[in-house]
Amino acid sequence: MSRIPRLTVYQTIRQVPLVPVFYHPDADVCDGVLDACYRAGVRAFEFTNRGDFAHERFAELSKRCARDYPDMVLGAGTLLDAPTAALYLQLGADFIVGPNFNEEIARLCNRRKVAYLPGCATLTEIATAHEWGVEVVKIFPGDVVGPNFVKSLSGPMPFASAMVTGGVEPTQESLSRWFKAGVVAVGMGSQLFPKDVLANRTFDKIETTVRDVVRIIAEL
Repeated sequence: MSRIPRLTVYQTIRQVPLVPVFYHPDADVCDGVLDACYRAGVRAFEFTNRGDFAHERFAELSKRCARDYPDMVLGAGTLLDAPTAALYLQLGADFIVGPNFNEEIARLCNRRKVAYLPGCATLTEIATAHEWGVEVVKIFPGDVVGPNFVKSLSGPMPFASAMVTGGVEPTQESLSRWFKAGVVAVGMGSQLFPKDVLANRTFDKIETTVRDVVRIIAEL
């Protein structure tokens, strides 16, 4: 079951508005990345359901967080259906993320009082998500819709809260563009975790990159 209430999840994401998005089949690599991100100041981490036995890796990370990082909010991402989301909730997911909006997942998360951040790319999708109790939508794919789409939300939907994933780079220019447009957080994956760094297990480089991103966002 989830350890952290959904209101606390939203507050945590807003306080440190960088959510690393990660998957790897190797348990040691997963541990190393989680450790590096925590040391760098991250307090919300999304592990994606993108490989065989991904739920087993997630279960291990969930136990690690409960034992070593009790203030780390751990979410499960790339979830497309309610049965899979229920599996991850049983394994301790504090929030659920999907590339699209799914009514059954929204109903499941509301029933369990768990934060649900579905992917949306139109005003209609965002409005529908709001009707189902979604507090923060995930603008996806960010590299397609762009910062201007987020900025345009302030007119018809000034109450909308959006996190963007896709098209975000760990640079002052990119981060400034998105936060000035009005996002409350950004999700980043491969930009934080280059394949060669993971292969060599140089987790200190990941820590440095993530720490720089957290600093840039704080300054913005």
